[in-house]
Amino acid sequence: MTKIHSSAAQALAGVMHDGMTLAVGGFGLSGIPADLIEAVRDSGVTGLTVVSNNMGVDGKGLGVLLEAGQVTKVIASYVGENKLFAEQYLAGKLDVEFTPQGTLAERLRAGGSGIPAFYTKTGVGTLVAEGKVHAEFDGELYVQERAIIADVSLVHAHTADTDGNLIYRYTARNFNPVIATAGRMTIAEAEVIVEPGSLDANNVVTPGVYVQRLVQATARVKDIEQRTVRPRNEAVTVPA
Repeated sequence: MTKIHSSAAQALAGVMHDGMTLAVGGFGLSGIPADLIEAVRDSGVTGLTVVSNNMGVDGKGLGVLLEAGQVTKVIASYVGENKLFAEQYLAGKLDVEFTPQGTLAERLRAGGSGIPAFYTKTGVGTLVAEGKVHAEFDGELYVQERAIIADVSLVHAHTADTDGNLIYRYTARNFNPVIATAGRMTIAEAEVIVEPGSLDANNVVTPGVYVQRLVQATARVKDIEQRTVRPRNEAVTVPA
């Protein structure tokens, strides 16, 4: 059975439902599966628990799901770029589980590796650790963190083959690899799709066994949250 689908909407067909847990790759607006996120919005599903490093910005990335009122819970490590997120959280419309960034990555990696829980020192003695199991190892106190397994994972790759083997480029190789393994079903969009055997196996980051569906990504401008520049120095003329 082919993994290739003709559109993001078709790739999501039959797997979306209200109340599901959705893990989404990317970091802010870098390396996000923008086509798939928009297809989730257009599907109209509600009551979503979204697992992601953050929730994008207002009107872009995962911010479009907040605008559509489709998200009820967020598991993330950073949300400072989204004003609507803050408004919904402070108004009690959004349940938020803040997780240290490294812990979030490890919870996803554990979910993809069949590890139900692990212990870490990160968060001990803070609100992050409240209500969680603690244990002492070698005289140090650790907090137990549970693995994350999503109903569906959405990721963005630069290059894929039709078997679903994925290669990421630059900042897209942030949360995409661990999220790709943490889903019961993983759907990927890729900028370039080639035939099997075209990829150097040494460069494959996510093996195709983790990817069930694949779609060609739409060419689009890649947004960034904040552009920081400095004046270009004027050319200096050196006397002869």
